[in-house]
Amino acid sequence: MAHPKFSVSLVTPEGSAFEGEAEMIIVPGAAGEIGVLARHAPLVAMLNAGSTRVYVDMDSDQIQTFATGPGFFQVLEDRAIALVDDAVIATEIDVERARHQLEEAQAELAKVDAGDSTADRWQLEQRIRHAENQLNVSGASG
Repeated sequence: MAHPKFSVSLVTPEGSAFEGEAEMIIVPGAAGEIGVLARHAPLVAMLNAGSTRVYVDMDSDQIQTFATGPGFFQVLEDRAIALVDDAVIATEIDVERARHQLEEAQAELAKVDAGDSTADRWQLEQRIRHAENQLNVSGASG
């Protein structure tokens, strides 16, 4: 059974990560996952870093999964827009690169804590969260 489709946009500062028609989108809301179908009531929500899933066709299991950073989500009429600081499609996550980025950021943060570095703590924490998120979404965490 076909489900009604609606316009879905997943946008980063670098441009669109996904733009098209979908049957459902699930985003990592600040208070838990938010699932939206066509004709959903208007909504504005903050998003946490996590997994965003775009169900292009639920009957054929055509799902695009992204590791997304924090941002905002809006549903208005038959349009859903997720504005996030980063989005990497799960099939393109480089697990070794993400692990390397995580290790580098953790090592630099340890230097900051020891007083041996003047790197920006907030930036390092963001790099750690981003790498951890990619590993979680790819299934390679741990």
